[in-house]
Amino acid sequence: PVRGVLQRSVADQFDVLPSNTDLTAAEVGLMNHPMKERRLALSLKPIQDNYDYVLIDCPPSLSMLTINAFVASGGVLVPLQTEYYALEGLSGLLNTIEQIREYYNPALKLEGILRTMHDMRNRLSAEVSRQLIEHFSDEVFRTIIPRNVRVAEAPSHGQSVLLYDRYSRGAVSYMALASEMVRRHESQSTSD
Repeated sequence: PVRGVLQRSVADQFDVLPSNTDLTAAEVGLMNHPMKERRLALSLKPIQDNYDYVLIDCPPSLSMLTINAFVASGGVLVPLQTEYYALEGLSGLLNTIEQIREYYNPALKLEGILRTMHDMRNRLSAEVSRQLIEHFSDEVFRTIIPRNVRVAEAPSHGQSVLLYDRYSRGAVSYMALASEMVRRHESQSTSD
C-alpha cells in the first residue's frame, strides 16, 4: 500500500513516493495483470484527497508505467526540450494522450507544454519556441526553464535544485512555473 512507502521530503514540504529498479520488474508483471493500465490509479486512490497536487514523473518513453500515470492523472504537463526532434515527437505524444482520454480516462487533459533546457543563445531553440507558440498558443507555458548547470548538478547531490541553489536561474524558473500553474488552476476554477 502507498501509505507504507510514502516518505516526507528533507525540506518537510511534500511527500515522495519513491521508486527503484524493481519498478522495471513490476512493469513486466503488469503486462498480464487484470486492469493493468489502472494499477497506479487504484493505488493512489486512498491518498489522493490528502494533496492539492500529485506529480508523477514519467520516463520519456511510452511504456505501461507511462500509461498508468496517464490513466491516474487529471492532466499532463509535457516538458519539451527546445530542439527539433523533441518537437517532432510531440504530435505522437498528443495522439497517445487523446487515445488514453478516449479509452481509459475522459478527464485527462493537456496541462501545458513546458519549454525546458532552453538555450537563449541558440537560434534553433528560439525557432522551436516560436513554432510551439504558433501551433499551441495558450497551451505553452510562459515560463521557460533555461539550460542551467545548477539544475543538472542538484541530483548528484541528492537534492532538488530548490534545496541545492534556490537562487539559480533554474530554481527561480521552476518556482515561476509553479506560480503559473497555480494561477492557471485558479482561473479555470473561477471560470467553471
